[in-house]
Amino acid sequence: MDLENSSWLSFNTQGELELAAVRMISNYANKSIAEKGQFSIVLAGGSTPENVYKLLAKQNFDWKNWVIYYGDERCLSINDKARNSSMAESLWLSKVNIPTDQIFTIPAEIGNEKGSIEYEKFLDNNKVFDLVLLGLGEDGHIASIFPNQSYDDSRQAISVVNAPKMPKNRISLTPSRLSNTENIMFLVVGQNKAEAVGKWRSKENIPACYVSAKKELSVLHFDVN
Repeated sequence: MDLENSSWLSFNTQGELELAAVRMISNYANKSIAEKGQFSIVLAGGSTPENVYKLLAKQNFDWKNWVIYYGDERCLSINDKARNSSMAESLWLSKVNIPTDQIFTIPAEIGNEKGSIEYEKFLDNNKVFDLVLLGLGEDGHIASIFPNQSYDDSRQAISVVNAPKMPKNRISLTPSRLSNTENIMFLVVGQNKAEAVGKWRSKENIPACYVSAKKELSVLHFDVN
């Protein structure tokens, strides 16, 4: 990640961060649809983007031209509430009119290796994403790419085994595929992320440093005091 060419935006409250994220996503979507007729976005999991997804569900967008992908998924049953897809669907996607054949859920329920191979079939590496949403773990991980993890970055999606967080079996897009995007937006909330942010800005060897965007990389940041 080229920190010199990124924008770091700090907010006084988490609510301000979430509203700013929605405004930025709206601008990216409108611009992409105006220029290309479609907007592709890769969703982040975890708790940080939940309120952003709730706010998106209330917006009046040109939903029929949105295409949804996921940055990672936990190998759980299809309806398990702990899946990233379950969270996004319940808070947002089930409430808007994005065509179901334009929502590409990671088939993690069939296992991490088989599921990663199947998901790669939807990830045409010649197609550049318009926006990738990412969170930042306390250890600096992104999606399900953790520190000191071995993986084949020439692939688009990989099988993750023995992850340091439960569940241990996961599927993740690789840093190279996450970087094949026009724009990246990080949502970073919490004082517990301060150490990871410090390592990131010092360019230490953590996964957050492994991604870059073709145009804009924005970090929306709020410390809970």
